[in-house]
Amino acid sequence: MSALPSVNVDHLINTRPMTPMQWRIVLLCFLVIALDGFDAAIMGFIAPELARDWAVSKLSLGPVMSAGLIGVAIGALIAGPLADRVGRKPVLICAVAFFGALTLASAFAPDLDWMVALRLLAGLGLGAAMPNAGTMVSEYTPLQRRSMLITVVLSGFTFGAAAGGFTSAYMIPVFGWKSILLVGGLLPLLALPLLISAMPESLRWLVARRPARHHARSARIIQQLAPDLANGQACLSVDEAPATVSSPIGQILSRGFFTGTLLLWLTYFMGLFLVYLLGSWLPTLIKDNGMSVSDAALITALFQFGGTVGSLLLGWLIDRSNPHRTLAVVYLLGGLAIYLIGTASHGFALFALLAAAAGFCMNGANACMYALAANFYPTQARATGVSWMRGIGGLGSIASGFAGAHMLGAGWTFATVFTALAVPALIAGIAVFLKGNVMPPSGLAQPHSLLR
Repeated sequence: MSALPSVNVDHLINTRPMTPMQWRIVLLCFLVIALDGFDAAIMGFIAPELARDWAVSKLSLGPVMSAGLIGVAIGALIAGPLADRVGRKPVLICAVAFFGALTLASAFAPDLDWMVALRLLAGLGLGAAMPNAGTMVSEYTPLQRRSMLITVVLSGFTFGAAAGGFTSAYMIPVFGWKSILLVGGLLPLLALPLLISAMPESLRWLVARRPARHHARSARIIQQLAPDLANGQACLSVDEAPATVSSPIGQILSRGFFTGTLLLWLTYFMGLFLVYLLGSWLPTLIKDNGMSVSDAALITALFQFGGTVGSLLLGWLIDRSNPHRTLAVVYLLGGLAIYLIGTASHGFALFALLAAAAGFCMNGANACMYALAANFYPTQARATGVSWMRGIGGLGSIASGFAGAHMLGAGWTFATVFTALAVPALIAGIAVFLKGNVMPPSGLAQPHSLLR
């Protein structure tokens, strides 16, 4: 008898053109992250009207804002190991259902305490969705286009947030602030049937985790990826040795991964710290430096817009260069732009240019960190590695609120604030550069070593 035909999943995905099924996965993951962005930014849209309607101070809304960020960090830490054990698809579906249902419930919150609790719970789903969507895209896209497509999908977050802004501008004056929570809750729930029917499980996970148990499901996916190779009796494989540590958390903290994991965490913590601090406090800082409210808002919008452009261009660039050195340079240039904001005069054009440059570098580099993490960890621990980077980095976004309030409360000068903010960018640049010298254990992630 002849030997069973063998199909190497990594070789199949990396060497063939993208199929309609793969593009469908990219589109569905973009949809998930856009819905995530809409709901994650929703409190910022409704806060002024909520404060007026409930007769509470804007300061009292601080716990509501923080609750969502705390939930996101916890959700990412929980969802990664879960996705590595039970699969990417069920965790992604449950995350969307969870943040949709909790956002919908928030529309019926009777008071601020209930709103804090519901936003904390919604944050669990929001934190689980983005890293798992990024992981799914990384496992269905060819190596030479992977970083670009991951960052394109992640740009869905700013797309969703922007869509929420436009929707709020129209609906709140007509239907009230609760209507935005209803929309933000219903849209994810309406998307669930599409996600359940059209989103496959990760083929790499099926083959790497339990190939014999999942053989029938894997064969159906191969039928769509490569009909010419489809064979119900084919032997499927991936270019990874079996995991030597049973726990995904233990694996990302095991010898060979430990140093790289810590450097990924440090880089992303510093990156999110800066992005959230500038996104939250830049309008106040610019306004206090003598500019109008509208100019301050526009400059902050350019900071976000620069990040969207940076995500797309840098994703393309790191597919074609040494990603660690490229991101190190980008973080350092972002730190320089931030420092120069503090030395700039009152001219609107210069502030706008520097803010856009800072957003391009910091937001763009942060988006590329998902690709860097996905290409560092093996399939058995990839969702955990990406999600824990997001969760630990999320602590930086939480810390940014306290740091911004402290700097303003302490009376720091405009120049001093931005000089201090250049330091985290410097740390991020050094950390990601050092990460480039860290390799995973031999045989565990061989296909991905092409990026290092």
